[in-house]
Amino acid sequence: MRKLIREADPEVVEEWKWRGVPVWSHNGGICTGESYKNHVKLTFYKGASLTAAGRLFNASLDGNVRRAIDIHEGDKIDESAFKNLIRAAVKLNSTAKKKR
Repeated sequence: MRKLIREADPEVVEEWKWRGVPVWSHNGGICTGESYKNHVKLTFYKGASLTAAGRLFNASLDGNVRRAIDIHEGDKIDESAFKNLIRAAVKLNSTAKKKR
């Protein structure tokens, strides 16, 4: 997933926060990556506003702001759709930054 994020946005910044949680940002937060016993969760800061997500989001669907993708071993991810999601998150951050 890290590779796909970098391919989608070569300017993305990856930092490690909150006891080793990777956080990706570009003009604001894009997503975090948390690892659990049975899956990896990518939580998008403004996921509810990202209409380009298609059916990628499968967790945290009830919130007003965040959305997440839970990835279990053996799951197949639509790489093209995922890259488009990353680009949409960056675009949303850039648009919000210009409005400030």
